[in-house]
Amino acid sequence: MQKLQIFDSTLRDGAQGANISFSADDKIKVIETLDKLGVDFIEAGNPFSNPAEMQFFQKVSALKLCHAKIVAFGSTRRKGITPEEDNNLKSLLAAGTETVAIFGKSHIMHVTDVLKATPEENLAMIYDSVSFLSKNGKKVIFDAEHFFDGYKSDAEYAMKALSSAADAGAYALCLCDTNGGIFPDEAYEITKKVCDTFPSVIVAIHCHNDGGLAVASSIEAVKAGARQIQGTLLGFGERCGNANLTSIICNLQLKRGYECIPSEKLKDIYESAMTIAETANTAVPQNQPYIGMNAFAHKAGMHADGVLKYSSSFEHIDPAVIGNKRKFLLSEISGKSAIYDKLKNYFPALDKNGKEMGEIVTALKERALQGYQYEAAEASFILLVEKILGKYKSSFDLVNYKIINEQPAIEGKVASAIVKIRVNGITRISASDGEGPVHAMDLALRSALSEFYPTIAKVSLTDYKVRVLDSDKATAAKVRVLITSANSSDSWTTVGVSEDIIEASWIALTDSIDYALMKQ
Repeated sequence: MQKLQIFDSTLRDGAQGANISFSADDKIKVIETLDKLGVDFIEAGNPFSNPAEMQFFQKVSALKLCHAKIVAFGSTRRKGITPEEDNNLKSLLAAGTETVAIFGKSHIMHVTDVLKATPEENLAMIYDSVSFLSKNGKKVIFDAEHFFDGYKSDAEYAMKALSSAADAGAYALCLCDTNGGIFPDEAYEITKKVCDTFPSVIVAIHCHNDGGLAVASSIEAVKAGARQIQGTLLGFGERCGNANLTSIICNLQLKRGYECIPSEKLKDIYESAMTIAETANTAVPQNQPYIGMNAFAHKAGMHADGVLKYSSSFEHIDPAVIGNKRKFLLSEISGKSAIYDKLKNYFPALDKNGKEMGEIVTALKERALQGYQYEAAEASFILLVEKILGKYKSSFDLVNYKIINEQPAIEGKVASAIVKIRVNGITRISASDGEGPVHAMDLALRSALSEFYPTIAKVSLTDYKVRVLDSDKATAAKVRVLITSANSSDSWTTVGVSEDIIEASWIALTDSIDYALMKQ
């Protein structure tokens, strides 16, 4: 199995993505996560950009990493000065990393029109910078900025830029698709020519995703001979993002026989991705290949039935290999096999071919016509099945509730709720005000129940979503409300549907409380 180098730029290129920001502690967590996963290089930032970055590199130097090498990022020297005079290059030395990555111009137009230098002057800047850093004990990765576009514009000059870096002692030559617009066949053809021209130097690939082809182009570059792949673990970065390393690693290691990370670490990819997403305060797209929540989710009855009988019939890999898991979505098009597989752990005595199973399937389809959707609201579905099976026991009965909205807001509270409930024949009334009607209703209900169920204090509402189902009816439209609740060890989602948004919210809210109490 041929070894490839994985170079992660989440903390540098990834941090340039919209709404992405890392604190110093966040960066440490990302580094430790990537190191544990077995990534070879972690580009931690530009020490010359600001004093905080340099302080961070000093902090990182104390970390005891098991696998990864920290990389400091910078540029070639400025024109008109020597490397010894260049503060950027001096900061790369001061960062204290064994490896540095510097970018330089390889597109003739960028040299003459952006840098305002002569072609020869730019080549000297590349050579001098790489030579200076190499002589000072650094392993230098040269990032040939705009290389593919530069090659298509003037192949001879783009190759001269690489030659300048190689002749000066560069450890690796990184071909950057800076604008993110190349096609996979171009990535292959051009990378092949570079690999043939520089057989003794590691060739790296760095793709952006502006054409949606970064993963495919990276894989084609590896096919052509590239031995280092640069990207970000989750694919985020400036504009449309960088090459997604989770997809690249899984594709190459599981399907092409390359070793990207230690084989025993493959099972940690999903967890690592979730950790970094949480640290970056961003969500992994649910349809993200390999690591998305729905990457192995099945909804159609035929698909679910096929997967249960023979997993590879509708799954290209076993999700457990990378730490993800199969998921069956509950909907009106779900087959009996998928619904049964979802329920068998909750109701072990349920007969897949029995009368009750048929009633459950029918109820699911009828509820779908009313606007209910249980794909993301499994807790409500479990309560529905409890009722069908005759196992349901209500934790409380609603006598009535009343909502009062007040404008303008009084002390920031715009709504009040009065809730009257009955538990085991005992009636209680509770009132509360809140930031809105649902908030007030939630507080009033909890207050009324707390005497009977003290543990309700440990349950909190964490998310609230509303969707209009038939917008052509305007304000008379039916709405679907999803409420997510959690306690210290679990979370669950419930659903309510009605033309009245308050009623829909009440249905979802009471289901949430009912489910929590049922579990206890």
